[in-house]
Amino acid sequence: MANSQNKKEFELTGKHVLAIVVSAFAVIIGVNVFMAYSAIGTFPGLETKNSYVASQQFDAQKAAQEALGWDVTAEVDGEMLVLNIKDKAGAPVTVKSIYGLFGRATHVNEDQEPSFAQGSNGVYLAQVGPLGEGNWNLRLNVVAEDGTNFQRRIPIFISSK
Repeated sequence: MANSQNKKEFELTGKHVLAIVVSAFAVIIGVNVFMAYSAIGTFPGLETKNSYVASQQFDAQKAAQEALGWDVTAEVDGEMLVLNIKDKAGAPVTVKSIYGLFGRATHVNEDQEPSFAQGSNGVYLAQVGPLGEGNWNLRLNVVAEDGTNFQRRIPIFISSK
């Protein structure tokens, strides 16, 4: 019985509560600062200089693009980016120019501007890599032979084999 009388019971004081509250807010603020810094550091930038002007032209550009009737697909084979553009009849399409930006959706560190050349079977090929596994995006701007602009974002998933 002598041991139980010498034991001091824990008492929650105002200093303890203050320390708990300050610690909790410090963790919350620290995480928010880290997330804000990470978001700002990885944001690739503006998509368009003037969104109002871009929105005024959107419907006309979309209609012109859909009138082409193109079926556009892309895939990565090793370190080769394969872009397949077919018309309504399923035949390969020859274009004036192709500009692409190939990179991760989350940051710009691994962005590449592939240089496309038309292969013998009508597909367009570009050397890329080395690429890590995960989600990639090809932001594509193509000019048709009649001058119509064609824009598309094509997501590509690369897995380890």
